[in-house]
Amino acid sequence: MAKHERPSSRPGAGRYAFAPRNRADLLRLGAAGAAVAAVAGAFAYTGGWLSPQRLTQARVVDRFERVNGLHAGFRRNHAKGVCFTGVFDSNGAGARLSEAAVFAPGRTPVFGRFALAGGQPYGADGPKAVRSLAINFALRDGEVWRTGMNDIPVFPVRDVRGFYEQLAASRPDPATGKPDPARMRAFLAAHPETARAMALIKAQPAPSGFADATYNSLDAFRFTNAAGATTPVRWSLTPEDAFQPEAPGGVKARDGNYLFDALAARLKTGPARWRLVVTIGRPGDQTDDPTTPWPADRTRLEVGVLSVDRLEDEARGPCRDVTFDPLILPAGISPSDDPILSARSAAYAQSFTRRAGEPAAPPAVRVPAAQISGAQVSGAQGDR
Repeated sequence: MAKHERPSSRPGAGRYAFAPRNRADLLRLGAAGAAVAAVAGAFAYTGGWLSPQRLTQARVVDRFERVNGLHAGFRRNHAKGVCFTGVFDSNGAGARLSEAAVFAPGRTPVFGRFALAGGQPYGADGPKAVRSLAINFALRDGEVWRTGMNDIPVFPVRDVRGFYEQLAASRPDPATGKPDPARMRAFLAAHPETARAMALIKAQPAPSGFADATYNSLDAFRFTNAAGATTPVRWSLTPEDAFQPEAPGGVKARDGNYLFDALAARLKTGPARWRLVVTIGRPGDQTDDPTTPWPADRTRLEVGVLSVDRLEDEARGPCRDVTFDPLILPAGISPSDDPILSARSAAYAQSFTRRAGEPAAPPAVRVPAAQISGAQVSGAQGDR
């Protein structure tokens, strides 16, 4: 029998149940109990059990489901999407800012996902849809970098509370199918930063598709180089395809997947490419507010090219069972003090946990298996 262990006389106890013999044992037992209580308390706090009014990731995802409806097996946001694979070719210029292996000269394999913002996987594509591009970089040193970007210039809210309230304000009225104008006016009056951000978003013309869109990190991050110098940054993927503004009417009136069809058709002609451009912040630039753009005179550094050459639907592609968590970062890249980053990370985890426990849904966007790129994409109309 180990030292300080002896059979317990407590009814029902196992033969070698621990029983304290001296003050040191009592202290150790008390410390262990406090540790267990702390862990349990942390879980309870995170789940919101100790403070039911606290805004948790579960409540945020609950609100997505109330606004968009429950679509089992799909992401609660950016529900409609398609997987891609490709490569990132670094020119080596980013190494002066970050020690991350992805910025050393050379090639990094990637996969990711093109998607539309919103929680309705079978909704029709439209000119006002926010396009998103999420990427998984498999770095040569074994690390992973994941990033999710949108084709808007700023994020519409400053923090998770604003996001939660915006979801409620934008919920469609059952009578009209559109948000209630009075409710939205009240929200914007309470959140002037969102009103300013929405003005910037609306002033930017929508691209014609995915391939000619510019995708932005929106949140600020920090790069740290091999010498230990840290720099605030944001980044963008700017397309090599010429920008073409979205034209109203036409094909989208007939085809609910016209944006995805256009991307597939584009890849028939060769890879689509974007240049990864890092914007370098200066002291005093806000890193905790994604509704505020940095001044236009900030230095921009091109660090490499993303090439996308293959589409696959989510039934076969590599992206469905992946969360593009913005806090999955390699050495040399770290989060800023932007509160949206941790909120996104927590909500993505909650969304993944829910859909992982649901039957896998047929993909909302399908790519025929016989064609690995440039495929005609079809909507899963029979799965509505």
